[in-house]
Amino acid sequence: MPAVTADTLTLPRLPELPAATIEWRPVLKVVTAGKFLEGEGFQVRRPFPSADMPLADPFLLLDHMGAVEYGPGEAKGAPWHPHRGFETVTYMIDGVFEHEDSTGGGGVITDGATQWMTAGAGVLHSELPSQELIAKGGLFHGVQLWVNLPRSAKWTPPRYQDIGARDAALVASTDGGALVRVIAGDLDGHQGPGDTYTPIIYLHATLAAGAQLDLRWPTNFNAMVYVLAGRGAVGREARPLDEGQLADFGYGEALTVRAADSQPSSAANAMDILILGGRPLREPVARYGPFVMNTKEEIHQAMDDFRAGRLATVQPQHLAHRSDADTAL
Repeated sequence: MPAVTADTLTLPRLPELPAATIEWRPVLKVVTAGKFLEGEGFQVRRPFPSADMPLADPFLLLDHMGAVEYGPGEAKGAPWHPHRGFETVTYMIDGVFEHEDSTGGGGVITDGATQWMTAGAGVLHSELPSQELIAKGGLFHGVQLWVNLPRSAKWTPPRYQDIGARDAALVASTDGGALVRVIAGDLDGHQGPGDTYTPIIYLHATLAAGAQLDLRWPTNFNAMVYVLAGRGAVGREARPLDEGQLADFGYGEALTVRAADSQPSSAANAMDILILGGRPLREPVARYGPFVMNTKEEIHQAMDDFRAGRLATVQPQHLAHRSDADTAL
């Protein structure tokens, strides 16, 4: 897994939490992701939206792509399609996704990098595996998260944030058994590079077999843990959680995750998880395919604008994040 790794013994450590006095978040439910075909026919695992979890405000969708080893000619992507009213966050762990939009913009997302696309008033784009990956095959593993925009930002001009693999803030758990990559939001004073309209926290953590990760969490945010690989348990009640499953937590000041002592051979003796949370918008949601607005009338307007060629007329702004570590490479 080429998403950034580091020696956890050299990283800043998260503080030890007072287990006896802190209010730990309970696990409300565990959702097993369904399998769906997207784009040209590539498979995703989707824990939400689903019958078991129709809403995750302020998040709209989580798609887990892979991990899959493609043979030559097997890799597929998502050709031209529109978006309006929300943000897509594409995090590539393995493999390559090439992005292109109708204004001539684009970029390459690969091996630990993130592209944060704010569709806002409208974008028309494609997301495809690289020609080399299509021709030769190879490992492909990534995640796409949809983050809703508040009513006040639905019509903001589109933009991209190109977040390099080494731009994420890196911290270690109290005992050094877990590496946490902070992509967006604030984790105990460690700020991720993602610039968000909606207050959220987005983390990717790797827990060695048997390691435990305790995180203080904002009480006005929701909290979820999704397993990318491996297995473990969540909450003080030690609710089992396996690959492709998501735990939804209730109210509290902190959450806890523990990796199982024995991990599947495919998980490289570790548990890989996404940890998500955000402040709910609590606004009306009207959605139809690639459009997410507040009213049905706004959805009809988006469809009319798309058909008339009015939806993607502004060239998106690119915000590059370049860390000292990237410069030194």
